[in-house]
Amino acid sequence: DKIYGLPLTVETSIFAWNKDLYEKAGLDPEKAPKTWQEITANAEKIRALGGDTYGFYFSGGGCGGCMIFTFTPLTWGAGADILSADGKTATLDTPQMRKAVDIYRNMVEKDLVPAGAASDNGVNFLSFTNGKIGQQSLGAFAIGTLVTQHPEIDFGVTLIPGVDGKPSSFAGGDNFVVTKGTPRLEEVKEFLEYTYSPEGQKIMAKFGSLPTRGDIANEVLEGLDPRLKVGMEAIAVAQTPYTLQFNDLINSANGPWATFTNAAIYGDDIDGAFSNAQDEMQSIIDAGQ
Repeated sequence: DKIYGLPLTVETSIFAWNKDLYEKAGLDPEKAPKTWQEITANAEKIRALGGDTYGFYFSGGGCGGCMIFTFTPLTWGAGADILSADGKTATLDTPQMRKAVDIYRNMVEKDLVPAGAASDNGVNFLSFTNGKIGQQSLGAFAIGTLVTQHPEIDFGVTLIPGVDGKPSSFAGGDNFVVTKGTPRLEEVKEFLEYTYSPEGQKIMAKFGSLPTRGDIANEVLEGLDPRLKVGMEAIAVAQTPYTLQFNDLINSANGPWATFTNAAIYGDDIDGAFSNAQDEMQSIIDAGQ
């Protein structure tokens, strides 16, 4: 009468920049930006290249999962959160979150972000792979995608800065679960034993899944793309909102978080966006207790 799960993949969020576009814009392609002031300034220089080249990208059209993954670290790094530690109170409206909203709004208003970002529900989350985006916060999985599928893109990765410059990340991933009574338990065991072996962990990491086994992480990453290590470093500063109502609060396209990020960044009533989302989040939390 118990449910057991194993963490099959580990996921964090990181910040990536296109080194070729940095160089074309007169920026140092080897210098990782450390603050959002620097990121915005770099985005302006990249956008000045003209055409369909933009300085920054995010999926802002109701993709709650995308935005919790890449946007919330701006506030976590500065010591704020959208929920209390016990998950019982919505704490969305903070000076840190307002500053984070201002940073994104400023980039949108300066035309540093493609207009399509406003309606992107996550379908184009990996827009960085088109070679026209100068900077984007992504999942560590994208490192493997870029290395294996887009070798033409020369990119750097670093930790996502908070609004005050202190880095943070989202901690997530996927569990491995087995249906009770499966007739193929021996095959399941064989799969698990291989997946958690050094060889299996290395194959997973090569394609972007960070090592689940911390005890052999260094061994697993040895010889692989060194940028994967940034994804591992993010674990030390990563967070996840603690709530059993994550889907209703965060992931739902019509939920308060997805609605809030779009309204606060693209809408005209910032105070209203904060107030409505705060009230709706608390209502969902209270209903579930």
